[in-house]
Amino acid sequence: MHRPGEMRERTLDFAVPEKLGEGAAAVAPGENIRIDLRLEGLHDGILVSAEVDTVARAECGRCLDPVQIDVQVEFQELFAYSPDEAFDYVVRDDQLDLEPVVRDAVVLSLPFQPVCRPDCPGLDPLTGERLPDGFEQEVEETPDPRWAALEALREDLDTNEKR
Repeated sequence: MHRPGEMRERTLDFAVPEKLGEGAAAVAPGENIRIDLRLEGLHDGILVSAEVDTVARAECGRCLDPVQIDVQVEFQELFAYSPDEAFDYVVRDDQLDLEPVVRDAVVLSLPFQPVCRPDCPGLDPLTGERLPDGFEQEVEETPDPRWAALEALREDLDTNEKR
């Protein structure tokens, strides 16, 4: 691949060796990952274009049910032939280490607060039971204590007007 214009396409299909992600959602070790690669030789290095497909597991942030998230992410990165501060990745001994690039792409695509569905009602704050579909919780308005003096003044004015 040291000639500019040379191109190769590869498909990698393997089990994830270690957990990808540490937040609410993560790709578990042993989960299948598929990477469709396109390697293009350039004057400065090798341009890697890839599509990554895998499955992440999570817990719904509202109702705590298990959630399966299909992860499909694309990235493009240049691996330079010579180490330079301008490039993040380097070709070493005619080898490309794709692990950090794939890890970053997958982890950054995972949601911070996954939900089983957008209209998930969640759990009842009092009982901890799952709320039924279509449930709309009544919102109690608690007055701000900073307005208590004005509220008392308004009540005094209301009573004076009624007399």
